[in-house]
Amino acid sequence: MQFSLMTNYDFKTRSQVHTARKLWHSVGVLMIIIIYHNVNRSTALQLMSLATALFVIMDLLRQQLPQLNKLLITVFHPIMRDHEKINLAGTTYLLLGSLVIMILFPQSIVILSLLFLGFADPIASYVGILYGKDKILGNKSLQGTFAAFVCCSVIATLYYFFHNMMTERLLVVGVISGLIGALAELIPIGKIDDNFSFPIVSASCLWGLFYLFGGF
Repeated sequence: MQFSLMTNYDFKTRSQVHTARKLWHSVGVLMIIIIYHNVNRSTALQLMSLATALFVIMDLLRQQLPQLNKLLITVFHPIMRDHEKINLAGTTYLLLGSLVIMILFPQSIVILSLLFLGFADPIASYVGILYGKDKILGNKSLQGTFAAFVCCSVIATLYYFFHNMMTERLLVVGVISGLIGALAELIPIGKIDDNFSFPIVSASCLWGLFYLFGGF
């Protein structure tokens, strides 16, 4: 009985940490989108560069200063994975990936890629954990990937519709966008953190879709 209670408690604790981390991820990306959308490109790049530099410096410093690392782990424990306590945090990769696509791609592609990152990635993970019975690549499941596809398709279709983009072929580009988001979430690129690779892969593929279907 005691073992059962401890196991249930451990599962609940890990589940709560997972949920807190996903909420932090989505809210953080949404804040980036709001700021990026409401200021000019030059200001957005300056703010993003500053935020990224400060966070990366702090993340690197804590690797060298045990007391600083201990303090930050205490503060951010609810949203940290175990491996992030001794390695770079996922937020560092997220900020770097977001900055790269802001430099390289136009606004619509940046916003769509960030929306995919902020919502499709957590939803795929959540569905995969709860219902992911059919593994297709590493720890990724068919169910989680399908959830990412649906989420990205809906986000892209609504975005194109409300911005009057490619509306004459809305269903086609919505579905292709969903596939782009799902594949960006599914396919790993070496050992690169997916918070960095996801926005870059999705933005690159969306650029190709815009080029082919007249999205520019």
